[in-house]
Amino acid sequence: MKRHSLKITVAALAVAAALGGGYSLGQNTLVGSANAASQASSASTPAIPNGLPDMRSIVARNAPAVVNISVTGTRKTMASRPDLPQMDPDDPLYQLFRHFRGQLPENPQPMQGLGSGFIITADGTVLTNAHVVDGAEEVIVKLSDKREFKARVLGLDKASDVAVLKIDGHSLPTVSLGNPSLLKPGEWVVAIGSPFGFDNSVTAGIVSAKGRQLPGDAYVPFIQTDVAVNPGNSGGP
Repeated sequence: MKRHSLKITVAALAVAAALGGGYSLGQNTLVGSANAASQASSASTPAIPNGLPDMRSIVARNAPAVVNISVTGTRKTMASRPDLPQMDPDDPLYQLFRHFRGQLPENPQPMQGLGSGFIITADGTVLTNAHVVDGAEEVIVKLSDKREFKARVLGLDKASDVAVLKIDGHSLPTVSLGNPSLLKPGEWVVAIGSPFGFDNSVTAGIVSAKGRQLPGDAYVPFIQTDVAVNPGNSGGP
């Protein structure tokens, strides 16, 4: 589904962490944010010489639990005709074409996509964005130590754009979840993910605002941030 470009800088997660931005099944982008856990430790984090916070301890502690997620599946597209463009069935104009042109055939097309995620339990529970795995037929989770696992999608919630995966592991590294109610605008944010498949890519920014909601948006109130996110960052802390 095409997402509005503004959503590349926002995220929503009702539990204690928020998710980064990227794309689903090789298509489009959505959401960016940060793990609220970073702010909890910022007060005790030593400053580097120029006065900015030192992010190294946050990255060293949490990066091993950040995973790369690759998905494969199929996506239905409207069949091409000389007088009609190829369209995504989720495109609002698709329904308009169907109304005036009648029922249009749909062709399944193979799709691939990349995303990120993070481990929250030592036995392999993984959080990511729902749009990363929605419609996927196979989900592969790759850890920072290069081990790969086939993941099961335990459930997903499109309203909060959150999905829960399970891999069969033990004694795995985990991300520390924070409390978003303690987060304040202006605090520093670190995003860790796998944009374009590059493992443990780290970017930084600040919290721009809390409780954001776009007019007519179906997503729960989100944390807005200016931290840089790229395709494939979706689902990272």
